[in-house]
Amino acid sequence: TICLALGMREMVRRNALIRRLPAVETLGSATAICSDKTGTLTQNQMTVVRLYVGDMRVDVIGEGYQPTGGFFTDGRPINPHDHPDLLALLRGGLLCSDAELEKDETGYRMVGDPTEGALVVAAAKAGLWREEVEARWPRVGEIPFDSERKRMATVHRIDGHPPRGPEGERPGGYVVFVKGAPDSVLPRCTHILENGISVPMTPARRAHIENVNRNLGREALRVLAAACRLLPEEAEGLIRSQDPDRVEADLTFIGLVAMRDPARPEVRPAVEKARRAGIRTLMITGDYADTARAIAEDINLLRPGGKVVTGAELDAMTDEELREQIEEIDVFARVSPQHKVRIVEALKARGHIVAMTGDGVNDAPALKRADIGVAMGITGTDVTKEVAEMVLTDDNYASIVSAIEQGRVIYSNIRKFVFYLLSANIAEILTIFTATLMGYLPPLTPIQLLWVNLLTDGAPALALGMEKGDPDIMDQPPRPPREPVINRPMLRGIALISLSLTAIVLAAFLLEYRWGGGDMTMARTMAFAALALSELPLAYAIRSERYPLFRVGIFSNRYMQYAVLASVVLLLAAIYVLFLQPIFDTTPLGLREWSVLLPLIFVPAVVAEINKALSRYRAHS
Repeated sequence: TICLALGMREMVRRNALIRRLPAVETLGSATAICSDKTGTLTQNQMTVVRLYVGDMRVDVIGEGYQPTGGFFTDGRPINPHDHPDLLALLRGGLLCSDAELEKDETGYRMVGDPTEGALVVAAAKAGLWREEVEARWPRVGEIPFDSERKRMATVHRIDGHPPRGPEGERPGGYVVFVKGAPDSVLPRCTHILENGISVPMTPARRAHIENVNRNLGREALRVLAAACRLLPEEAEGLIRSQDPDRVEADLTFIGLVAMRDPARPEVRPAVEKARRAGIRTLMITGDYADTARAIAEDINLLRPGGKVVTGAELDAMTDEELREQIEEIDVFARVSPQHKVRIVEALKARGHIVAMTGDGVNDAPALKRADIGVAMGITGTDVTKEVAEMVLTDDNYASIVSAIEQGRVIYSNIRKFVFYLLSANIAEILTIFTATLMGYLPPLTPIQLLWVNLLTDGAPALALGMEKGDPDIMDQPPRPPREPVINRPMLRGIALISLSLTAIVLAAFLLEYRWGGGDMTMARTMAFAALALSELPLAYAIRSERYPLFRVGIFSNRYMQYAVLASVVLLLAAIYVLFLQPIFDTTPLGLREWSVLLPLIFVPAVVAEINKALSRYRAHS
């Protein structure tokens, strides 16, 4: 528990907050990470970079949330107010969103969804500000976005200049603005806006829009479609119905908005690190397959031959087919939160230890079913945080990999902690048992044993719990989840170390007792010092389960230096402080005794290094 608690402190420093202590150990066994794309693999800082209205492509410049930039066509700057369709697209995106662009002393900042924020900023670059536009087009109704419809609609009373109807008229009443996924919005459009007039949508027009959408997706751009519908004054009953099938029907297509959400710069190396560690990364996104594929290739997540599967294809698969194909799939596109549960189940059926990310309420079942549910600390809901084992305070995929690395380090430190204390405790039992069988009084008194167990070797054991881990810990495969903490190689090592400790303690005791005049107090002091001091070099040798001490670095764990110094001071106090000598049944040691002790105390550490060398040899052969 101490090692787990110390490790959790390090995880918090790495932006991973552990809500349940056993999850720390489970992290070290993770073999698959199912990660959302937006905000986790990408920066979640959307910027509109391109607009399509009719046959016109408009490039938008300017980064971030600063409402500065411009609009260009064929490299020439244009004024959106000279192009009614472009102005309608920007106005519709602004009105059909809830994000707010606020200004403070440091500049502009966005409050709300980043995707909607990008629309608000793009409109602001054209001089369209929410307060002014909504004063002329006040919102009177709304049908919120949901993951099934993949679109949102708002209804506004007309108090300005709406798009013209099929006959060029400007009817009064209301206008519905709809934005969402192109494959959700476009099928509901029967007309298209051309020069401010709604004209019938032709098959050729529809095919052209679909082709543009596909090409944008291949450029790793997120695409939204915008549409509108005019409603007469008497349509108040329809508006109040909030029925998407009725309100979002017979739409007029306005245009496409393409946004860029750049990948986090640290994600690509994190994906590589996870792959070296034997951990699969699967992208789960609501974006189009082409967009998801482009981003997956950009961050090197998509393996050669790896598949991209859409939600529709997933629905067509049986659970058995999904289990058979899951090892080949790297990206799930156009999926809903409900699909996540099936993905987790398929991975677990193949023996994976699964970490699943999520931020919305609908993600909660998948997070609960995963071995490690990972909630987003910034964008996540309280429900997902409640069911998750881990919360990312920075919503960053790289923090998951970092937490898994720390989970491996913690598990390794637990093994070292157990190895060290078990070796010492078994040696103490063997020492007293063997001496008794030989007809001698116990070499160690109860108070001496308590002193060693609680103070002298307690500090180095805690220092072992604060090791940083082997440098190649993420180049090793995940630990089998059912592997016991004390496996066969560890048992062999404990046996060798315990026997060597027993041998040097008995040697120090018998040499002094038999050839030192039979002074039991001096003999016990020798045994006491031999046991306590021999555990200190041993602690250094145990700092790595695989590598020799010189490769780990003697001084690389400063806590070990403090622990060893404290242990030596405590031992010397028990031997040389006058009022402690009667309590611990000790007597001061002279040069002769120290000349016998000093060579002996390094024997267990040498045995530990030899055991590691033999283990490395067996592993390579």
